[in-house]
This record gives sequence, structure tokens and C-alpha cells, in this order.
Amino acid sequence: MCGISGTIAFNNEGKKRLAAAKQSVEFLKKRGPDGNGIYTSDTVALAHARLSIIDTSNNDSQPFIDASGRYVLVFNGEFFNFKSHRDTFKKQGVAFKSESDTEVLLYLLIRDGIACLDKINGFFSFAFHDTLTLQTWIVRDRYGEKPLVYSHDEDGLSFASEIKALDAYGMQSDLDKRALGIYFHLNYTPAPLSIFKHIKKLEPGHYLHVKNGEVQLHCWYSLNSKKSDVVYTYAEAQEKLRALMEDAVSLRMISDVPLGSFLSGGIDSSVVTALASRHTQKLNTFSIGYRDEPLFDETHYAKSVAKMYGTEHTVFSLTNDD
Repeated sequence: MCGISGTIAFNNEGKKRLAAAKQSVEFLKKRGPDGNGIYTSDTVALAHARLSIIDTSNNDSQPFIDASGRYVLVFNGEFFNFKSHRDTFKKQGVAFKSESDTEVLLYLLIRDGIACLDKINGFFSFAFHDTLTLQTWIVRDRYGEKPLVYSHDEDGLSFASEIKALDAYGMQSDLDKRALGIYFHLNYTPAPLSIFKHIKKLEPGHYLHVKNGEVQLHCWYSLNSKKSDVVYTYAEAQEKLRALMEDAVSLRMISDVPLGSFLSGGIDSSVVTALASRHTQKLNTFSIGYRDEPLFDETHYAKSVAKMYGTEHTVFSLTNDD
């Protein structure tokens, strides 16, 4: 899962927040129990809580800094097509110190800047800092799969994967009554709103550019700009959907640790389990059942799917007391 956090000071008052990065990353331990790291300069602090998935060695510890010491990256997520970019860089003579997708992303950002986002297949939030020009880019993936919240005032800007971690920087947290009303109406708070007036969610497909105390919000991806004129027959659409599902699941099976899937017994999770079982010798699947509520207990469907695809299945059977 991982988690990221950071703060950028615009003045001396903002610099007082830099030390809070240590407390902030502590709030992210449940997201990243395998270790944490902090980069601090005169005006910037970047922190990372790590859950090891690809390259579990210390070579992939973050914040990730390039060999020159100029560029710093904290990254939460997965970059599925990193291996093809890595091969290209290696042919150009780049010497990697890790096997991670994080390092490949760092070199892409150094070479292509923020324009490299169109080349990345994955889900992510990250902060990329240039220590020479004192610019920072804070980015969220196309559909907002990875969370990112931020807040800024005249003293600086702070961001984190969760509001609790952001709170460590002492940002204002007055309740946003408009957002509260929307929550009661929709049962969630849509971006860019959060439940707090001065804390915003970075919208999916957007990034923040921070330089010289100025914060600019940019949209780098939207569905409207990616429309296709291709028209499929029903049979062609079936095959296209199958190919896309196969590709999406296989890309998510890239890992240096054991993988599993949640299996409710419904159509979606059953399809994912069926496809994932093709890419590993023993897939772990997990279901939650409700022992005292048979109407809501669908674990028998999940067990049937697990048996069909030979998964290592675990059921957590809960009672009303639980």
C-alpha cells in the first residue's frame, strides 16, 4: 500500500513544519509497516512509509534520490510497465541500483519531466522535487486509485496519503459544513472537497506544481480527451473486454511477495480470481462470511469458485458480536 507525506515551506514560519514530517509518517505506519524514510532540506521535507512489493531489499528504500543528489522522489503505487522503460534506459547506459519501479519512474521524470505521465500504466500518487530549481510536482493517478490530500496557506503547502498524517503539520482543520451536507446526501465526499474546509483532495488525473511560493493546479488526464471513434460489434466488444481484463489482471501479478485476491463469490471477484489463477501456481483467496446472518452470507459461492480454480482459500466467519 505505502504512504507518502511532505511539506514545502514558503517562509520562516513554514520552515517550522519541516520537523513534523517524522510525526506525520508515523501516522502512515499501517500503510507502510516495512520501514520509513525522510528527506529534509532548508525548505522541503518528504517522507515515505514502505510496504515492500517489488524489490524488497533496502536498495528500494525511499525517499529515492538520484546519483547526482539533485532529484528526490516519494512514490506510492505501482508502475506496471516499468520493465520496458527500464530496458530502454539500460541500453542507453543507465546503471540502476535497484530492481524497482520507483527508480525507473525517477529517471523518466528526470528525462521527460511531467510529460512522462502519459507513458505510465499504473496507479499512483507521488511527489517529485528538483533541489536545484526548487520546484515540486505532486501527482495523482488517472482515476484517483491512490489517495492524496493537501492544504496550503501563506506559510507553505503540506500533503499526505491520509488526513491524519496531514494533521501533523498543524494545518487548519475547521469543519466544512457544505461538504458535510454533501456527505449526508451522497454517503461520500467527492474531490476536491474533504470534510475539512482547508484540506482538499487532489483530484484524479491532476497534479500540483509548486514553485516560489506559488501553487498551480493542472489537469493531465481526462476521459473526454481520450475518446475513441472505434465502433465494435457485440462479439468484438466481448473479445476486447476479455483481452483488457486479462491484461489488467496479469499486470497486477508482478510482485516479489505472495499475492492474493478478495473473493466474495460475486461476478467481479470471481472473474478476477479466474484470470489471476492463470498467472501463479497457487493463488491465495480470502472471503468474509456472516455466521449469524445467512441471508448475507455468500461464502458458499466463494468456496465453489475457489474449488474450481484451485486457490488457497481462507474464510473469516464473523458473528454479530464481532
